[in-house]
Amino acid sequence: MISKGVKHMLVATFFFSLMNFLVKLIGHIPSYEVVFFRCLVSIVLSLFFLIKLKIPIWGNNKKYLILRGLFGIMALSMYFTTLQKIPLASAVTIQYLSPIFTSIFAIWILSEKLSWQQFAFFGVSFAGVALLKGFDSNIDNTYFILGLGAAIFSALAYNMVAKVRYTDHPYVVVFYFPLIGLPVTGAISFLNWVPPQGWDWLILLLIGVTTQIAQVNMTKALQSENIATVSSIRYLGIIYALLISVLYFGETYTWLTVAGMALVVIGVVLNIRYRFKHK
Repeated sequence: MISKGVKHMLVATFFFSLMNFLVKLIGHIPSYEVVFFRCLVSIVLSLFFLIKLKIPIWGNNKKYLILRGLFGIMALSMYFTTLQKIPLASAVTIQYLSPIFTSIFAIWILSEKLSWQQFAFFGVSFAGVALLKGFDSNIDNTYFILGLGAAIFSALAYNMVAKVRYTDHPYVVVFYFPLIGLPVTGAISFLNWVPPQGWDWLILLLIGVTTQIAQVNMTKALQSENIATVSSIRYLGIIYALLISVLYFGETYTWLTVAGMALVVIGVVLNIRYRFKHK
């Protein structure tokens, strides 16, 4: 029988994959503008829950909350760009390096320690990325670097979340993402506005809604189940991405690039399981 935590992570993975599909589908709208609409939906939903639950919206550890917002916006903008510009499954795979960078940054930010086994797992994942980049001619160097940048800034954002886990409510942490992102992406979008047309408005709304559903379910999964177990399930997203990429967008992959994706996932999952086995 499937546990509650696993069910939540399966739902989260599905809706994250749906979000990826929608961002790819609306590739004619600049990524920063897509992020702007995503923040618009998120700030409305976040404020609704904060007010309903009577939680002070400004939080306590403002320095790290602001940094979480800044790093998160940079990461999402870069990630959405890669989703729009390179094959879907490749963009998703590169983003899945973020747990590795999270562990590395945690050495300095959270004073955590890493074992030689973990560095070996990191080597497996980076070998997968090298294989992916080396044998996928559809990945331009610029977007490859942007993809790595997205994973790095995601890792920094995750470390900021960890810094405030004992001082600020999760809804406040979520709120700071659109609080910082809305004016930043709004200003950029105003200067380079591409008017959405017809169905674009519905797709932009759905991007915000699917992301919110995915984040809520992922949080519930992480709170109710062994983290190593549910975190591993998230990597089903690469299979979803491959299927959508090939069947809907007609993108192609060689066996070597698929092998590279597999190595990335194997390295990350082994690291996750090792961390929580030796916690």
